[in-house]
Amino acid sequence: MEMSSKCPLCGGNVVVTSFKCTECGSKVEGQFTLNEFSSLSKQDLDFLREYLKNRGNLTKVAEKLGISYPTAHSYFNRLLRNLGYISSEEEKERVSSISEVLNKLESGEYDFSMALSILKKEVRGK
Repeated sequence: MEMSSKCPLCGGNVVVTSFKCTECGSKVEGQFTLNEFSSLSKQDLDFLREYLKNRGNLTKVAEKLGISYPTAHSYFNRLLRNLGYISSEEEKERVSSISEVLNKLESGEYDFSMALSILKKEVRGK
């Protein structure tokens, strides 16, 4: 059984109070904190494993999972948010910036190559 940081009945936080060695049977009791990875869903953990196996190459992750690159990128951003590495506010600013570029492309203020160049920089983190 995989450990989760959430109670399966009510969704509250759980505390690990003991662990036992499968070799010698030693048992340690106390209150142990879980790391940020324990709060991830199975889907997020599966994505993270694939991301690590492919050395951070989202193109390969997308191929392996049978999803598009934009979907893989979206999953990656969700993973970062769920781990607390980026805030929802940062993500909103990023989406707003991308929307602004697309609006300028649509209005003719930017041509395709300029918009593409700006968006590539945005995806790569400037």
